[in-house]
Amino acid sequence: MGTTYSISYYPTNSEMSDDEVTSDVHQQIKQRLLEVNQVASTYIPDSELSLFNQSLGDEPVALSEDLNTLVAESINLAELTGGALDVTVGPLVNLWGFGPDKVPNKTPSPEEITQARARSGISKLHLQNGKLSKETPLLYVDLSTIAKGFGVDEVAEVLEQNGIHHYLVEIGGEIRVKGTKAHAEPWRVAIEKPISTVQTVQRILQPGNNGVATSGDYRNFFERDGKRYSHIIDPKTGQPINHRLVSVTVLHPSCMIADGLSTSFMVLGHEKAMALANKENIPALFIEKLPDGRFKETFSEAMQRYISRN
Repeated sequence: MGTTYSISYYPTNSEMSDDEVTSDVHQQIKQRLLEVNQVASTYIPDSELSLFNQSLGDEPVALSEDLNTLVAESINLAELTGGALDVTVGPLVNLWGFGPDKVPNKTPSPEEITQARARSGISKLHLQNGKLSKETPLLYVDLSTIAKGFGVDEVAEVLEQNGIHHYLVEIGGEIRVKGTKAHAEPWRVAIEKPISTVQTVQRILQPGNNGVATSGDYRNFFERDGKRYSHIIDPKTGQPINHRLVSVTVLHPSCMIADGLSTSFMVLGHEKAMALANKENIPALFIEKLPDGRFKETFSEAMQRYISRN
């Protein structure tokens, strides 16, 4: 996944020592992460997803259980967010220089954006009875908006299968927690202040038994001719988002869903995202950057209970 992972947990009662339990569980975790990568990576040429992207036919392709789960949830989130989450925007992401290719030497022209949009659109992707097909041969699926969260969930499942029910799993900043730390102390998660130059804490959350995903445009961007271009692309315009919302954190029992929702809310912008979060009872923290440089926090109604007061 091109990032790091960190896992904290309390071993269950076992005839093995804590070190033996840790070594055995870690081997299972590494194996599961390798499997997820082999399914969903766009950087591994022979991953299941890469092979689907390379295929030029329109015949339905049978999916593994993992890829079926990822694609089905992508389609569900696209419907929920009115198309704000679109896992087929890969051609646009690459065009703007945020995919496997480097930053382009120039800002894409309207014609280039139109051509890339013609090769995207989640409505052109069809999943039925575990088989996936595409209307256009060049449709390109990139699951990076939810795959990391899915990896977190799968690591948590490995822990659960080993009788471990008190843990914090983190992959590249996406998190899932369950249970408590020692002495029944709740897990607390720090949300980063959306500043690209330094790492400092904006807010502490006490997420309970939930996944925690944060999306922002303050680290992955480029500047050209005095204008800042975010890596988050609006599928409806084919261009980087351009509004005051700079960071969104979402809680959900599934880190995969939290991962997808946080990106979707960044695309929607504060007003639409807040309305959707309140309508669907989704815990969400929004951070906007005001014209004077200050940051403004707002919370969905469901997020209030997770704000740490300590």
